[in-house]
Amino acid sequence: MSKETITKKTIITNKTDYKKAPKIELHCHLDGSLRPESVLDELKAIEYANIDLDVDKIRELLIVPPNCSSLIEYLSCFELPLKAMQRKSSIERFTYEVFQDASEENVKYLELRFAPILHTRMGLSLDEIIESSINGMNKAKADFDIEGGIILCCMKNYSEKSAIDTIKAGEKFIGNGVVGVDLAGPEDEGFAKKFIEPMKLARKLGYNITIHAGEAASGKNVYDAITLLGAQRIGHGIRINDNKAAYDIVKKSNALLEVCPISNVDTNTVENINLHPVFDYLKDGINISINTDNRTVSNTTMTKELNLIDSVFGLDMDSYKKIYYNTVESSFASDEVKCRLKRNFEEYYHELLVSKK
Repeated sequence: MSKETITKKTIITNKTDYKKAPKIELHCHLDGSLRPESVLDELKAIEYANIDLDVDKIRELLIVPPNCSSLIEYLSCFELPLKAMQRKSSIERFTYEVFQDASEENVKYLELRFAPILHTRMGLSLDEIIESSINGMNKAKADFDIEGGIILCCMKNYSEKSAIDTIKAGEKFIGNGVVGVDLAGPEDEGFAKKFIEPMKLARKLGYNITIHAGEAASGKNVYDAITLLGAQRIGHGIRINDNKAAYDIVKKSNALLEVCPISNVDTNTVENINLHPVFDYLKDGINISINTDNRTVSNTTMTKELNLIDSVFGLDMDSYKKIYYNTVESSFASDEVKCRLKRNFEEYYHELLVSKK
């Protein structure tokens, strides 16, 4: 297959029907995955000043522009969603809807992450915020064929204390909806040193840990995230190829990279999809998963992500099966859920083989 240049917002059609395939997503941000219609509803409910906004304008504001120059510019698309997510009912609603949208493309397990500290503008406590998101997830799990968990993000551009506050607030929800903790937001070189104590506390309390690193800065941040912060997974991590120590420790430890191909093009982390190292990593035995990052901001779905990778690199079913099973094992799901997710794929794979006879 020729590898012609594929630029931002290119939609790929492909003979493989990935919509029917069972999928797992481990890296999806709640506030980057909202329905524009729901954002408008919630803004009206809080009597937001710019109430003359219509759905088309909101959609335009939520989706990253084609000429986005950096991660910082990309993150500016989150300001409007955050205005709409300051009530318990809105947090519950948006969480429910993201799980619903994921289930409609046959995502069987979703780990949805968000930063509770960003939802305190109207007086909600961290406990109330976390509980509201868990309630939305649990309602979706009851209504749709999907499992999942909530990952609590601490923000790199906030204080060490705010991270500790989030980690302490989430403690009582560990195993009851919360499955892990993350560090997200703008990425500076050497950020890990600022958060050694919060992540030490998180490990002590029993959190699973995934850290955004190696996206907007060097692979050295990935090395630090694993060695200093105890990261079991890395959000993005695609720049490990510029740091041998980072590459080697990821491969040796089997730490999973939560790769988000379309987002990486949107943020100019990679110039275009043909230059993305995801398939080189896969071929070299690096543990990866494919994710959307932000369904609305990057105007994407898991199906689009997989079709794109297939069209550019040729994602055969054996490779996809390897990714799927490795993603299951690296998820923060219970053993029972992991067994169920594997059965989902076995049933799909059997039906696929039968249909080709």
